[in-house]
Amino acid sequence: MSERTTTAVYLFVAAVNLLISLWKGAALLRERTVTLALITLSFAVSVLVYAAASPAGYRGLGEATGRPSAATLPVYAGIVVCYAITHVLTVLWTVPPSPGGRAGVRRRARAWAGAYGVVIVAMGAAFWSADLDGRPADPLRFNTDFAGQPLVLVFLVLFLAALSCATLSTARLARRTVPADPDLRHAVRYFGVAMVICFGYVVCNAPAVLVASLGGHALDDVGTLGSFFGTVAAVLTSYGMTGAAVSAWLRERRDVKALQPLWQLTVRDVDEGLALDPGGGGLRLTRVRFTLHRRVVEILDGMRVLRAWSSAGAAEAAGRHAAAAVPPLAAAERQAVVTAAVLRDAGLRLREARAHAARARRGRPVPPDGPVAPLPGEDTAASDERGRLLLVAAHLDHPLVASALRELWPGDAGPRGASGDRAVMS
Repeated sequence: MSERTTTAVYLFVAAVNLLISLWKGAALLRERTVTLALITLSFAVSVLVYAAASPAGYRGLGEATGRPSAATLPVYAGIVVCYAITHVLTVLWTVPPSPGGRAGVRRRARAWAGAYGVVIVAMGAAFWSADLDGRPADPLRFNTDFAGQPLVLVFLVLFLAALSCATLSTARLARRTVPADPDLRHAVRYFGVAMVICFGYVVCNAPAVLVASLGGHALDDVGTLGSFFGTVAAVLTSYGMTGAAVSAWLRERRDVKALQPLWQLTVRDVDEGLALDPGGGGLRLTRVRFTLHRRVVEILDGMRVLRAWSSAGAAEAAGRHAAAAVPPLAAAERQAVVTAAVLRDAGLRLREARAHAARARRGRPVPPDGPVAPLPGEDTAASDERGRLLLVAAHLDHPLVASALRELWPGDAGPRGASGDRAVMS
């Protein structure tokens, strides 16, 4: 690979990590947590690492400082910072349930962070005190080219020792840690795999550095091979930190779209004043989680308004059809069928009342007298409402719902159009 191509690849990765760090930083402003702060810091540091490690960046720093290999220090220090963060995060995620245990975990995390900080300072002191002769340096061969100098050897030993500690400790904790949060489980699983692979860098470089420090260079190519393991591990670690969040973002974006027909029926076709955004836009790239939460709240508000137009007859008809289904439906699915039928029936009643009020030149339609039908699932816990509403939205056009509506509205309850149930003409 040419130097220009290598620089382009490194700078592309740096740009991607910059976008991720900005994304995480925006999330950190909304939700100030230690986890988000550490992940944001990790990606921000990785931007500097990739930019400095690129051939153009490496050479540029060398020319600016008068020491061709000067970029090695920020690159290696940045690598230690990134893997130290994965170690500290994994320590924090092993929090036991007791308050005393949590305090102990936080103390261990702070102790490890302090130890890594001391190592980085010592690395910097050894590196800048070394007599680097100014000859051009190959970033991939720095370890073996300069291992013969005592202070550079100290620098490399500190670096490899810190990297070994971070990778092996994180891998060991990852095997023992099973966080309750599925996003954290995802991160820990990938951290464990990434750390084992990253240790391959140490396995390749430790003997190569040892031989080079004694004046031999037979293992130089083996040391160079270690960068491959480091690159793969960096990709897996980044995915561990972001993969679950990206998956959650995609699920939320999908759910916003899936809830759109139910939102149309219960909000836009009932009262647009219930909506923060009456236009119904919801698939923007940003604020997807906020949009999804708003959709759930607005739908629940719309269902409460639409409840005044509901009828016990719709619930009974849908219940009979659902109970007679072959094969039998699960309880949640039966509830979704009944809810969808009641809401669609209420929507038809509201449209009929609006048409009648328009002909009679009245301002607003008047809800029917008598008790309203309770909507199934009204006692659902707030944490489960999203799942319930998604199930209801998926059953709005279910054949059993259509059958129940044909029984209630003979000839007038055909398939819903793009804007909800068609108006009933009386």
